[in-house]
Amino acid sequence: MFTTDRRARRPSLLASLGALLAAAAIGLSAYASHGVSEPAAQQHLNMAALYAFAHGAVLVALGPRATTAFGRIALCVVLLGTLLFAGSLAGNALWQWPTRLAPFGGSALMLGWVLVAIDALRR
Repeated sequence: MFTTDRRARRPSLLASLGALLAAAAIGLSAYASHGVSEPAAQQHLNMAALYAFAHGAVLVALGPRATTAFGRIALCVVLLGTLLFAGSLAGNALWQWPTRLAPFGGSALMLGWVLVAIDALRR
């Protein structure tokens, strides 16, 4: 039915991790709505879920299209930033961890998006 040989297509680890990130975001959001009563913890979990879902979807969309090393590195920086930022907020809400890593995650996200923009211009 399809003319593209399946073996010619490479699996995308970034897309797979993005999908798992989005799935975790749904769980975080549900837990924030149904399992947490403290407003500050709910806010942190919802913010973490928002960032995790949005950036997970981006990784699903852009991961398979990242054909250069520079493009893959850019998306890896986005993934790292998301894990640090959303993970820090979720860790704070769930286990009272400090949010020390959130600023590093936010900075990595900004850097990752700048790298994605540069990669788009280089094509």
